[in-house]
Amino acid sequence: MKIKNVLPAAFFLILFFSASQFAQVRPESYSLSKGRLGKTSSSTPLSNSISDIITVGDTVWVGTSRGLSRSTDKGENWTNYYGTDAFGSESISAIAYSNGVIWAATAHSVELDGQMHSQGTGLRYSADNGKTWNSIPQPVDEPGDSVIQYGINRLRALPVTVTVDNLSYDIALTPGTVWISSYAGGLRKSTDMGKTWQRVVLPPDRLNSIKPTDTLNFALQPVAGKFGAESNLNHRVFSVIADANNNLYVGTAGGINKSTDGGISWQKFTHQNENNPISGNFVVALGYNPETRSLWGATWKAEEASEFYAVSYTTDQGATWQTALEDEQVHNFGFKGQDVIATSDNGAFRSSDMGRSWIAPGPIVDKESNISLQPTAFYAAASEGNYVWLGTENGLVRLNETGGMWQGDWKVYFAAQPLASADESYAFPNPFSPDVERLTIKYSTGGKSESVTIRIFDYGMNLVRTVIQNAERGSLSNASDGQTNSVIDYWDGRDETGKIVPNGVYFYRIDRGSGGDPLFGKVIVLL
Repeated sequence: MKIKNVLPAAFFLILFFSASQFAQVRPESYSLSKGRLGKTSSSTPLSNSISDIITVGDTVWVGTSRGLSRSTDKGENWTNYYGTDAFGSESISAIAYSNGVIWAATAHSVELDGQMHSQGTGLRYSADNGKTWNSIPQPVDEPGDSVIQYGINRLRALPVTVTVDNLSYDIALTPGTVWISSYAGGLRKSTDMGKTWQRVVLPPDRLNSIKPTDTLNFALQPVAGKFGAESNLNHRVFSVIADANNNLYVGTAGGINKSTDGGISWQKFTHQNENNPISGNFVVALGYNPETRSLWGATWKAEEASEFYAVSYTTDQGATWQTALEDEQVHNFGFKGQDVIATSDNGAFRSSDMGRSWIAPGPIVDKESNISLQPTAFYAAASEGNYVWLGTENGLVRLNETGGMWQGDWKVYFAAQPLASADESYAFPNPFSPDVERLTIKYSTGGKSESVTIRIFDYGMNLVRTVIQNAERGSLSNASDGQTNSVIDYWDGRDETGKIVPNGVYFYRIDRGSGGDPLFGKVIVLL
């Protein structure tokens, strides 16, 4: 699960939301033969922005900013579902797999009142390894669905009637039930493969536990507004997972919630209510390692000064907690045997001693293609056998681990179109969002080493940033994408002072060597 531009202190919701106990949706079925563009086969996924990875034997499922991709031969060949009727041009916000069924949640960005928001566009699932898909709209509620029966209580519930800020960041599968964590839409479950969805009640911020026999008086409401004065961080849901015993754990902006009775009763763990607590209450990801029966949480700093960024983990189902990787903003977890892999803004960190020590890989270089993975944020990890997979904002990587930890042969999957000539360049993604990704600029030096300068200008042709100046490019030792005459460089979307530039149109200029015409390109920044 990849959190994009979501901070608890700056939480924003559109207050014409609505939410209910039951929301009716109409699933649709699609065969891949009916796709608008049809599924495509390639040597890489279609996007370099990787949000999630699942491995099942020789099969690898990858969620990206350009849809879902699948390999059935350990990454040698890929089927991409972008452009099919089932997936369209949507990004993948979460994937899950159980007993032969693969689920994927989709989303995209929309602009409202000058601000960009994420919009959930539903879920898809396939029970035949991706041959046919069932499509489910994002669960929403009717405007009048403002009461939920919880045990002996009738609780008020803010209805969520729109899909803006209502997207599924995580999916968990237990026998007979699908669970989704949908940010403003809260925690929901379906027991009929997505035909209907039930909203699940979690404790409010002021209570550490709830059960149906309690006498309760609160509103299921993530933010204060016209509906009511309550604003519960614990009703803003980001992550959900089930352990080997099908106990549920749910991460919110207000802590980690645990249920041992199928999501009916809940106990909440926060930074404030335990002797050895989690590091922070904003829980963006959860991971469970069946080898060690340990639960891992990416626990970020929320509202109190004593909270801090770290990994929080438990080996006794929440009775006690320990913290590790202090100050790291971890996005997700993967496991290889007893090892845990934590992916963060600063890399992929791996521990074989239950969090006491962590090791990051050295330089990641594909010896066959000469592609090297530039410093980047890591968002996903998975393993199968000797293979370790890492997902980043700048590509997918695979390690065939034949030695010790992080030792072996790397393969870097980099999605880029070849240049038609030495006088061509292009930049991608375009538009791009500097808060979550970098701009990739691809160009050629004509197969020789050149001194290269790249500058960014605004629409008035005022200098914004010098990306590189008189840097040697074109040799096999620098950033190449496998073509000896093409080079990759990056712009992080910041100006010379280090500030992210505002929305708008920008231009890049590439000067190569002492002669020849410069190369130009246009870029759109969209935050």
